[in-house]
Amino acid sequence: MKKTVIATALGLAAMGAQAQSSVTLYGIIDTSVAYLNNVKTTSGGVTSSGAFVGMGQGVWGGNRWGLKGREDLGGGTAAIFQLENGFNSANGATGKTGLMFDRGAWVGLTNANYGTLQAGRQYTPYYLLLSPWSPTTWLTGYFGAHPGDIDNLDTDYRVNNALTYTSPVFAGLTVSGMYAFGGQPGSFSQGQSWSVAAQYKMGGAGLGVGYERFNNATVGGGAWSPNSTAYSGTGEQGNNSLTAGYQTAAAQNRFAVTGGYTFNQFDVSAAYSNVQYVPGVNSSFATKAIFNTAGLALHYHASTVWDLAAGYAYTRATTANGVTSAASYNQFNLTQLYNLSKRSRIYVLEGYQRANGQTLNSSGKVVNATANLGDQTVGSSGGRSQVGFTVGINHQF
Repeated sequence: MKKTVIATALGLAAMGAQAQSSVTLYGIIDTSVAYLNNVKTTSGGVTSSGAFVGMGQGVWGGNRWGLKGREDLGGGTAAIFQLENGFNSANGATGKTGLMFDRGAWVGLTNANYGTLQAGRQYTPYYLLLSPWSPTTWLTGYFGAHPGDIDNLDTDYRVNNALTYTSPVFAGLTVSGMYAFGGQPGSFSQGQSWSVAAQYKMGGAGLGVGYERFNNATVGGGAWSPNSTAYSGTGEQGNNSLTAGYQTAAAQNRFAVTGGYTFNQFDVSAAYSNVQYVPGVNSSFATKAIFNTAGLALHYHASTVWDLAAGYAYTRATTANGVTSAASYNQFNLTQLYNLSKRSRIYVLEGYQRANGQTLNSSGKVVNATANLGDQTVGSSGGRSQVGFTVGINHQF
């Protein structure tokens, strides 16, 4: 009888321990057919441009599968973790070269009274606390991110070696800070990143403000070393046709404010950002390059199944480094989404961007600015304008 009681007690204890722990498998599969005009291509040293019609992937939501878990430790404290891998649904390739969990790999502790501490590869507080009112929420990052995702309000920027603390919510206010160790022998600051942000929500209104700084691990080679905490697995984050001439920057600084309000069937959001590429002794440019962006998005819940959105963004660079007519970019976006169920949806997106003025190319030469619609991966434009259209299906599990 005694053995039976002991066995029963042990079984109940094991069941209780199991109930206090959980691991969840989740993911998104998103595939579309896309059209993009004026896509720049290079063959045999000759550069040209033409229309692209083909498969798009990760448009409405980046393709991913992941594991996240939680174990209650008692006293309101829990151990948490997340491992998330991106992939290409069109061909099955991994999201980032050489990175098994490119979208996130972190472990931490959380307590409702004291906040959350996380360590590993993760988003910056700048992105996380500003993202509820990002243009990408309803316009997507693919076409709707501000030109070239210059201000990191899309989801592609993640940081290695990061230690992040996020406070509990106090009267609608949340604050967060992150420091990422560069890990360079003999230099504490080389390759490091850091970010701070605050978010306030009350009723249907909200506001976020944030700052982040990425230090290059090496300067002068045209790309960051893989030792940089902001290395993406495919090269330098924040480098595209808008900023190709500044890829040798000693540091990137970003400051942004986002906010929005929900009323009846409408959501309206706005964003402003200031992005700076800071030169160093080995940089191929001499004067700080600054890009200011302002954007507005309107979302309408047309019914229980339809969501419609429209947006506009304007980006302007400063006149510096031999540029006499600063580059500027006007971008327009439309979204139509039909919810088939809670987990499945079909969508149609349209985008247009017009570039004006001048910028620097990767060789440091002053050239005409060219369009780079949103954060799409098909390619930048070979001309001043770019038009995009895509229709796809998104399923979450």
